[in-house]
Amino acid sequence: MKILRIIIPGIVIIAFLTVMVRVSADNAMAAYAAVPIPVMPAQNAAAASVDVAEVELEGNAVIAPVEPFVPNDPYLDRQWALTHIQIGELWRTTTSGAGILVAVLDTGIDKGHEDLIGKVVAEVNFTDSPVAGDLYGHGTHIAGIIAAYSDNGLGVVGVAPQSLLLNVKVAEDDGRCETSVVARGIIWAVDNGAVVINVSIEIREPSAELEEAVNYAWEHGAIVIAAAGNEGSQTPVYPAYYEHCIAVAAIEPDDTLALLSNYGGWVDMAAPGFDIYSTLPGNEYGYKTGTSFATAYVSGLAAILFDTLADANGDGYLNDEVRAALENGCQQVIGFEVGYGRIDAASIAGSCYLP
Repeated sequence: MKILRIIIPGIVIIAFLTVMVRVSADNAMAAYAAVPIPVMPAQNAAAASVDVAEVELEGNAVIAPVEPFVPNDPYLDRQWALTHIQIGELWRTTTSGAGILVAVLDTGIDKGHEDLIGKVVAEVNFTDSPVAGDLYGHGTHIAGIIAAYSDNGLGVVGVAPQSLLLNVKVAEDDGRCETSVVARGIIWAVDNGAVVINVSIEIREPSAELEEAVNYAWEHGAIVIAAAGNEGSQTPVYPAYYEHCIAVAAIEPDDTLALLSNYGGWVDMAAPGFDIYSTLPGNEYGYKTGTSFATAYVSGLAAILFDTLADANGDGYLNDEVRAALENGCQQVIGFEVGYGRIDAASIAGSCYLP
């Protein structure tokens, strides 16, 4: 006997599924036998209603109110992006990326930061810097967006607060980096278990070595997610442009293109990247703007999905299912060209049948 949870804002209906469940909402129809299916209405849809006459149940249904999860982190009110992408819809139905390894290829991470202690499970330094830590202040900010602890009474909340990090230092302490070093970092991350690889770095010229590293990640079940760049143009940057990489533009709170963000048909999706509040070295916090930080929001969502989705096509990997869920869950944006649109956790939760 299987359990079905139909999730509607404020209500959970728990019942035993036999054959078919029909939920009245915008195009919401599920018909699966003996499969547990969380069902949510799409964003901006009218509140979903359940027609009891069309729900075939075995046993008794239990209806109970659901309180939205609100973490106690003191700077949550400065994180407009979390509300904007409606991450709460995934937080209350998933384990928030528990144990998923996300590699941050960047300027290093301050692994002693109060909101990141214990998050970095392995690190490597491919640069000339004497330390693997973050002296520049970029990588730590990315790490906090992705994985800062939730509900610990400190600082901020990460998109995937139960995920873990690999600190892959590929950029020097002044922010510069070499293409070959980024490629080495991607391969190292894959070989050390990362399934999400955040590359908030833009390289102006194509590189066969870098593209091969991106393909290596994809062929081994990982996803490389990279910044679309900050030139305010449609000119591609790398590795974002490559087929097996997700390219991310940045938006502002009104869903307009963020200052200087690149855009165009080669960009896959957009995410919040303006006035993003997150962790900084030395137990500090602060705001940053750019496609680097938008990329981290997509990486956090990907981590949750790796912990949630099933291998639908039986190829032994989840990266194809995760990418499809991210793309199909986007909301359209108006006024600039960017692939599938802006990421939206509620749409993902509404369109994915989670095992």
